[in-house]
Amino acid sequence: MMNRVILVGRLTKDPELRYTPSGAAVATFTLAVNRTFTNQQGEREADFINCVVWRRQAENAANFLKKGSLAGVDGRLQSRSYEGQDGRRVYVTEVVAESVQFLEPKSGGGDTQRSNFANTGGSGQGSPFGDNQNRNSGNQGYTRVDDDPFANNGETIDISDDDLPF
Repeated sequence: MMNRVILVGRLTKDPELRYTPSGAAVATFTLAVNRTFTNQQGEREADFINCVVWRRQAENAANFLKKGSLAGVDGRLQSRSYEGQDGRRVYVTEVVAESVQFLEPKSGGGDTQRSNFANTGGSGQGSPFGDNQNRNSGNQGYTRVDDDPFANNGETIDISDDDLPF
């Protein structure tokens, strides 16, 4: 059996973060995912897909994503039901995210905490690639596609045999 969903879209509103009685964080949000084709009027339509993410990734999503943010979600499709306030059975289908990727840097402004989070996977301790990544001050710490993050700038690179994957 296989149940795998991969989505890329924009959040329709800020994620909603809550905690279970046992203290586990859970965030919910809706992704607007464009369809690959246009309708008869030439307009592109979108699907609005409910997503749920748990624990640390839920807290990260709530802290660093907002309405309009471009995000990638990798997870599984899940259906559940519950009894609504009117006594009727309510059926819900949603994506339970195993991974949420922040796909664009924070535009404008100087929110260095968010910029550092994106560069370090959440540690906030600066760039994992050293100072090469920050040589363009207008780039907010992100590497351009044509920049070489492994350029040695005239310094010796010390690589041991244990560092090689073969």
